[in-house]
Amino acid sequence: MSNRGRLIVVSGPSGVGKGTIVAKVVQMSDAQVSVSATTRNPGKGEQNGVNYWFISRQEFEKRIQDGMFLEYAEVFGNLYGTMKDKTALLLNEGKTVILEIDVQGGLQVKTAYPDAVMIFILPPDMAELERRIRSRGRDSEDTIRTRLAKAEKEIAVGKTDYKHLVVNDDLDAAVAQVMTIIGK
Repeated sequence: MSNRGRLIVVSGPSGVGKGTIVAKVVQMSDAQVSVSATTRNPGKGEQNGVNYWFISRQEFEKRIQDGMFLEYAEVFGNLYGTMKDKTALLLNEGKTVILEIDVQGGLQVKTAYPDAVMIFILPPDMAELERRIRSRGRDSEDTIRTRLAKAEKEIAVGKTDYKHLVVNDDLDAAVAQVMTIIGK
């Protein structure tokens, strides 16, 4: 019997609430979120090594060449990636590790870890997703349109390539469903 941990991939379009769901699952269980590396600048209150590992584009690209990422993707002009060594360390310690990543990265992880639990978070409908993105008040009209167009493509991939689909129309119910899927 192996004490190896479980790798959970949670993806979904921007604004669907995947970050909120993952945060609640972590609060209610012993699961840990893998801290991704990114080339974007820290947001207000974000801390290096807590929210993300903030590194330069040059350093990120060097790490890609050195094969240090389990997955990586360019999202809205910034690079994001999951460090292989940090993820392997947690899994080898028997931890349940959640990767909150986009579908592009999720498919890379699925190839490297075929036994990863693949969960895709869906909005109740596109009108509600648009309402949520607009209510955040941080995107220009062009960015909103880009996010919505990308969401339709991501949803198509999620429905095809992810085993578990969770509709986030009621946050508590969505969290409960994710907890059941990951066995917590």
